[in-house]
Amino acid sequence: MLARSPALLNQSGPTEFVFRPFTLVPEFQALLFLLFLLLYLLILCGNTAIIAVVCTHSSLRTPMYFFLCNLSLLEICYTTAVVPLMLSNLSGPQKPVPLAGCGAQMFFFVTLGSTDCFLLAVMAYDRYVAICHPLHYTLLMTRRLCVQLVTGALGLALFLSLQLTALIFTLPFCGRRRQINHFLCDVPPVLRLACADTRVHQAVLYAVGILVLTLPFLLICVSYVFIAAAILRIRSAAGRRRAFSTCSSHLTVVLLQYGCCSLVYLRPSSSATEDEDRQIALVYTFVTPLLNPLIYTLRNKDVKGALRNAVVGKAASDLR
Repeated sequence: MLARSPALLNQSGPTEFVFRPFTLVPEFQALLFLLFLLLYLLILCGNTAIIAVVCTHSSLRTPMYFFLCNLSLLEICYTTAVVPLMLSNLSGPQKPVPLAGCGAQMFFFVTLGSTDCFLLAVMAYDRYVAICHPLHYTLLMTRRLCVQLVTGALGLALFLSLQLTALIFTLPFCGRRRQINHFLCDVPPVLRLACADTRVHQAVLYAVGILVLTLPFLLICVSYVFIAAAILRIRSAAGRRRAFSTCSSHLTVVLLQYGCCSLVYLRPSSSATEDEDRQIALVYTFVTPLLNPLIYTLRNKDVKGALRNAVVGKAASDLR
């Protein structure tokens, strides 16, 4: 249960938050609702398809696809923590969110987003072992180790998110109803609404951002330095292309995820504007989860083949 400060308890009524609408024009609201609903459904369908294909095809039961399956599951949960409430506000008047509801959304959003970043670092390590130590790959990347890595990523994210969320919601928020210039209860916009000194909280946010973004990204960079060196030692051009193709999809996702999140959480607060944060948040809420399944299916022959076989098999069974 999140701690509450005496300043909150002394208010005349419970603290509530409302999100600033994207537009006040009803026609534009309806258009945005349809657009975001379509993107959300595409995210659900695309990532669910990857999970289904990986789970049903024995040829894809390798560590790389085990991590990809978990990444897709994270993307589904990640967007579901944000988009339904966002669509609800677009379909009518802005609904007030109680303090506990805002804290819960922040906790799940930060937890799932952090796990996503840690998992991308784990996937980079998997590619490093596969390309730099191919003969020992099956011995090193055992099923038990893969489960431990995913569990460790989730456990560390839960720990950091719980500490950060609890710290943010010990702050007093003056007034019964506060407007958040965002479409979700993210840490930076909620911090701006506190009527107290937030320098310590900003410092903790930067520290968490370094742990979640900078350190995993450095590990990914180090892994790819060794991977690039190993690829350059491959004599055949076909072998180099095959090795690079297994990494290019992951690198594309890494650049999208870490680039957008770093712009929001690691840049100085004096250089950040609320409108810019909200626009960038749209990218990692909709674009990145939508592109992940597309990137991995369009650039991965194994996944494309499994999807093709699944579609052909389904069509054949329907014709019988």
